[in-house]
Amino acid sequence: MLDHATNTQTADTTEQPQAAPLIMACGLTKSYDRRNMVLDGIDLRIWAGERVALIGSNGCGKSTLLKSLIGLHPISGGTLECFGNPVGAQSSRAQRLQMRRQTGFVFQKHCLVRRRTVLSNVIHGLYGDRGSWRAFSHSLAPEEWRARGLQALDEVDLADKAMRRADALSGGQQQRVAIARALVRRPQLLIADEPAASLDPVSGRNVMNLFSQLCRAHGITLLYTSHDMDHAIDYADRVIALKCGKVLFDRPAEKVTPADLKVTFDG
Repeated sequence: MLDHATNTQTADTTEQPQAAPLIMACGLTKSYDRRNMVLDGIDLRIWAGERVALIGSNGCGKSTLLKSLIGLHPISGGTLECFGNPVGAQSSRAQRLQMRRQTGFVFQKHCLVRRRTVLSNVIHGLYGDRGSWRAFSHSLAPEEWRARGLQALDEVDLADKAMRRADALSGGQQQRVAIARALVRRPQLLIADEPAASLDPVSGRNVMNLFSQLCRAHGITLLYTSHDMDHAIDYADRVIALKCGKVLFDRPAEKVTPADLKVTFDG
């Protein structure tokens, strides 16, 4: 699949949809101090329905970029828009709330409440949307929320584990619960930071297959980081590589070559 080398410094020109991008960054910078420029002039556009993999060596800025996109890290310069609205200090409270309602986030570590039931953990995903204490437990949640939680669990093949404690599940199953927790919000955008990194190879591929299938089925835009190049190429439409805080290349997944990967991760 990856047997023809190309010049990684030359970006491919691919025809993009005419609609406005779901995510747009222009000249985005992020620094924690004057000597530490984590993101340095990032330009990118991601369209609705795309599956995009973000790759690069440790410290290249992948996780910082993801967290900046959802407003967890304020940007230092440039412009950033999501769903057509500014992200960060220029956004209104209503815009920030709307973005949270439209976005799901899956972390590398499952971040489940271990002693709570699987269903309760999934319903927790509705707290940011609804802001109600009733999202803390399935026994307190309205019937509609319980039904949505069970539906999300059914989509990840864990409906039969709804009443089990989260810590009774395997690592792969816990990550599927985390996916269900993100899906219960019915997001337009799903962001995942190394979603398979803590899993064994078989569980990792199962999780990435699930991501891909569910996003296709629901028309969800998927943006994820990965250190596994097979995951990046097999489950993405596009691959964006970062190096030293800059975009090294941005091209269709099927056109990424061994030479691209060597330049991305060497040095």
